Amino acid sequence: MAKIKPSLKTINPKDDFTQEDTWRIFRIMSEFVDGFEVLSQVGRAVSIFGSARIKPNHKYYKATEKIAYYIAKEGFAVITGSGPGLMEAANKGTQKAGGQSIGLNIRLPFEQKPNKYVETLLDFRYFFVRKVMFVKYAKAFVIMPGGYGTLDEFFEAITLIQTKRIFRFPVILFGSAYWQPLLAWLKNTVCANGNIKKEDMDIFTIVDNPKEVALAIKRFYEKN
Repeated sequence: MAKIKPSLKTINPKDDFTQEDTWRIFRIMSEFVDGFEVLSQVGRAVSIFGSARIKPNHKYYKATEKIAYYIAKEGFAVITGSGPGLMEAANKGTQKAGGQSIGLNIRLPFEQKPNKYVETLLDFRYFFVRKVMFVKYAKAFVIMPGGYGTLDEFFEAITLIQTKRIFRFPVILFGSAYWQPLLAWLKNTVCANGNIKKEDMDIFTIVDNPKEVALAIKRFYEKN
């Protein structure tokens, strides 16, 4: 067995995070196992993403609540990030419809607390494990107005579909007024420069009516 030469510099174990990497694998595995065990029992589900900062009196909060209600009435469970804002609205609308309201919480430095409308809660330390759960158990993604986190989920989903790493499923943007500047940039800059194909813009759809979201998902699965 090869001998490891001692370092000339004394390392404080509290600062040497690499020493924990092998043990961290077990924590990661446990999060995957917990997620698979719980979510594999859910059945058909839709993941809804959106800003944690939007308040209950905002039009997008009310729209999200309606969207989740209609989706739940179609027999889908609803998965959110479990936080406040539009995540809360989605869980609230699901609960009103008598659907299965699921939250995948992430531990953050400022500690995101699950909203009171989550009925099935999973807690995650690692973003990438949580993201796998959103995709693996969702029959559709609904992307409400939001910030970096929402954009991250949107672009990851369409990248996985574009590269054929997952089967195609509905990815629905809600609120054309909010998303139009981004879509114009994708079309007029990204696509125009040949960095995506024209048909890549068809991976997702844009909807402005809450009822149309559930109908779009339903129509997709009637055809496929």
